[in-house]
Amino acid sequence: MCTRPSFLQRGVSLVELIMFIVITSVALTGILLVMNVVTKSSADPMLHKQALAIAESLLEEVELMPFTYCDPDDANAGAAASAGACAATPEALGPETIGTVTEDRYGTSAPAVNASFDNVNDYHGFTMNSGNGGIKDIYGTAIPALSGYSATVAVTDQGAAFVGTAGDALQITVSVTAPDGAAVTLDGYRTRFAPNSLP
Repeated sequence: MCTRPSFLQRGVSLVELIMFIVITSVALTGILLVMNVVTKSSADPMLHKQALAIAESLLEEVELMPFTYCDPDDANAGAAASAGACAATPEALGPETIGTVTEDRYGTSAPAVNASFDNVNDYHGFTMNSGNGGIKDIYGTAIPALSGYSATVAVTDQGAAFVGTAGDALQITVSVTAPDGAAVTLDGYRTRFAPNSLP
């Protein structure tokens, strides 16, 4: 009769099996605790994504505006090669006041013919927060689902640094804060590529 050697018949003992289960359980518990702490302390990804979407949308809106020496409502806006060539209203950082009416994003400052923002730098200092109606679309309609968010826009002259001429390049900074306090900041740049940069 042929018998196999005893070392081939040896299996896992009960003590070894119990030790394996204990060690694996301790390691798994540690990993799950770390994952739990990370999950609790991380920002809600949906809030962060929504804040990013608001910031991207607002930055794109500002970047698509004209960048002229004169207010686009000015008679010389299309031909002026400097602020001195404007008929009445040269552009400056922030919204212009034409007569008694100050421009706003929504064009609600009646009785002006066109009182809405019409140039990149009109957005300087613009804010949307719970104190002034919250996040609104371009028509001034509040978006209730975004009531906990706030947004600010800052426009700064970067012309001397980028193109060598002050006033010919602007940095646009859009900051959005989510309801949980997480902030998203995006920067964009707009250069004056011709004397009249109307769209």
